[in-house]
Amino acid sequence: MVRTSTLPKRLQPMLATLTDAPFDDKGWIFEDKYDGFRMLATIEGGQVTLYSRNGKIISQNYIEVAKALEAIKHDAMIDGELIAIGRDGLPHFQLLQNARRSEAKLQYCAFDLMFQDGHDLRGLTLLDRKKRLKAILPKHKLIALSHHRATFGTKFFEEAERDGLEGIMAKRADSQYLSGTRTDNWLKIKTSKRQEVVIAGFTAPRRTRPCFGALVLAIREGKEWHFIGHVGTGFSHATLKELHGKLIKLKTAKSPFPKKVRGEAITTWVKPTFVAEVKFTEWTNSGEMRHPVYLGLRADKRAEEVVRERETARE
Repeated sequence: MVRTSTLPKRLQPMLATLTDAPFDDKGWIFEDKYDGFRMLATIEGGQVTLYSRNGKIISQNYIEVAKALEAIKHDAMIDGELIAIGRDGLPHFQLLQNARRSEAKLQYCAFDLMFQDGHDLRGLTLLDRKKRLKAILPKHKLIALSHHRATFGTKFFEEAERDGLEGIMAKRADSQYLSGTRTDNWLKIKTSKRQEVVIAGFTAPRRTRPCFGALVLAIREGKEWHFIGHVGTGFSHATLKELHGKLIKLKTAKSPFPKKVRGEAITTWVKPTFVAEVKFTEWTNSGEMRHPVYLGLRADKRAEEVVRERETARE
């Protein structure tokens, strides 16, 4: 069960900005960019509550992680990423879809400490907060401290590419924690292009494929939905069946797009509610994704918040 919550801004996670290239800088540290989803953890009087990025209470979904965090002997609020580790030892976003069926090895990778024992730590430097976080984390197979490297981000990025990781995070070592704010004090540098998308419909199945052929994808532009193409790869038969079962309940007669798009004659429209993640090679001149591959659904962001993520050059 997922319960809703209204987190005040002071308790919301700090957000990173996408940048275009790795760099070296002695004033910065570098961490793995985990292929999972953001999760905040509060510990109060030994009771643990887990929150998704958009403030939903998800403790009951990941009871084993919550129990592991009960070993912390302090009241605290921790920022981190929940990942699912595959047989290759690497995190895979797709595996999180099956985590609640005990088909994946979960791990909570903690990387920041916002509050401890009634004290607001967000005004301390990042390195100070990390030092305090390390001191309180329990030794448990489900809990990990996100280690970092100073100065040499370029080499770290090359290692991430070689190891098949999603990318790296670059963080200013003396930065404060700015709750609910997207800032250039934290930067994300990806090894491949990825984008959150909203599912606007699905096309009819072809040949031997069951359920549907491809998903119709959208992002938000102002107050309208913008068509960004179809994704027809990355699905197992089980995923096709599960997704179709969810989408058919949202069936609607009307397209959400302000103008006609490709494939309308074979499209079943759905209310643009579900958020997914895809990887792709590049954006076309018409604003569509080339060679997208489906990675999985995301439950940590509202559909209306999904916009095109653009790389910016670091100043």
